[in-house]
This record gives sequence, structure tokens and C-alpha cells, in this order.
Amino acid sequence: MSNIEDNYNRLLDRILTACVASNRDPRDIELLAVSKTKSVDVITQAITLGLVQFGENYLQEAVEKTQQLQQYDLHWHFIGRIQSNKCKLITDEFSWVQTLDRPKIATRLNRLHSKPDPLNVLIQVNLDADANKGGVDRVGAAELLEQLLSLPNLVPRGLMTILAKSTDSRAGYDSVAQLHLELGRQFASDLSQWDTLSMGMSADLEDAINAGATMIRVGTDLFGARNS
Repeated sequence: MSNIEDNYNRLLDRILTACVASNRDPRDIELLAVSKTKSVDVITQAITLGLVQFGENYLQEAVEKTQQLQQYDLHWHFIGRIQSNKCKLITDEFSWVQTLDRPKIATRLNRLHSKPDPLNVLIQVNLDADANKGGVDRVGAAELLEQLLSLPNLVPRGLMTILAKSTDSRAGYDSVAQLHLELGRQFASDLSQWDTLSMGMSADLEDAINAGATMIRVGTDLFGARNS
């Protein structure tokens, strides 16, 4: 077996163990392969294992990959900071945006999106007020979700978070999961697919799954150390 296959099998074991411990169905957990800095050949190895969800931070690098891998039925997720002048490329190349945290960007993505299917978006939340990362607080999440419901080319699917290193992962993920539940109830009559909670990475995926994550984002523990 290749290193990626070995790593993938270990990840599946961890996910299964976490699901058993938290009384969850492992089929409810999606693995997003964070493939930034990884080559097309490496990504192709992951595809042969059955992975179809890939996350990219760096737009120009990602576009080269999406164009070279068009023959595969893949779902590309943009998970980096969004610049206004990059919105058109993002809507052209990605089916998901996980890092939406500004009304201005939401409006621009909606205006520039021209594909038949709407763009799936997650609201990035920053409940631990980490100045080093993007995201909105509880009030901001509700306000942004309300705006998204008026934008026909975007479909709000849920929340995404990256915890500060100093935050206790179990408490942090529980808090985000509670917000996801509250927003789902508040806007229940207007939401069609509020089904995604993207949180948890290599180091803390067990706590994320225990809290209710439906998607975990893994790079290093799948592909190995990041290329410079």
C-alpha cells in the first residue's frame, strides 16, 4: 500500500472509533482532503481511494488542479481567505466556499456566479475571538445567514470554524455546534439544506465528531507534511 493509502486507512479507523464513542454513524462524516501544496499526481492517488471532496487555500494553485482533474467528478471547496478580486475565479472553479464571513463578499459571489447550480457556502464563525483568523461572532452569523437567504445563487449549508490554538477543542466545538442548531431553528422555514458542520482537523477530529461535526478537514495526516 502507498503511504497515502496507509494514512487514509488510519484516518478511517480514527473516525470509526470516534463515532462509536459518541454513538454516531460514520456514514454521516465526510472527509475533506486538504490538498494545498500537493501535486496533481498525489491528489490522483487520493481519488483512486475514493476521495471526492478536496479543499484548497491558494486560488491560483487550485485553479491549475481543478482544470487538470476535470475528468473526475470532484467537489472542490475553497477554504482560504476570500479577496474581492478573486470572487469570479472562485465561483467558476469551486462548488463550495467554506470561509464566507463578510456581507460584501456574499453579494459579490452571488452576482458573479453563473453556473446552473447555486454555490454552496458555509459561514465561518470565530467564537473564540481569535484575531489571527477570519470569521464572525454569533450575532454576525445570524445577520449573514439572513442576508444569504435573499441571494438566489448561494445556498447556505451550515457553519465552519477553525479554533484558536488556546481554545479547548471540546468546549469550542460544542459551542459552534450549538450555534448551528440555534440558527437552524431560527431560520427553519427558509432553510432548505442546513446540514453541514465543518470543524475538526488532524489533531482534534475526535472532539469535533463528538460535538456533531459532519465534515472534518484533514491534510497532514492524509498526505504527509506540507510542501513548502
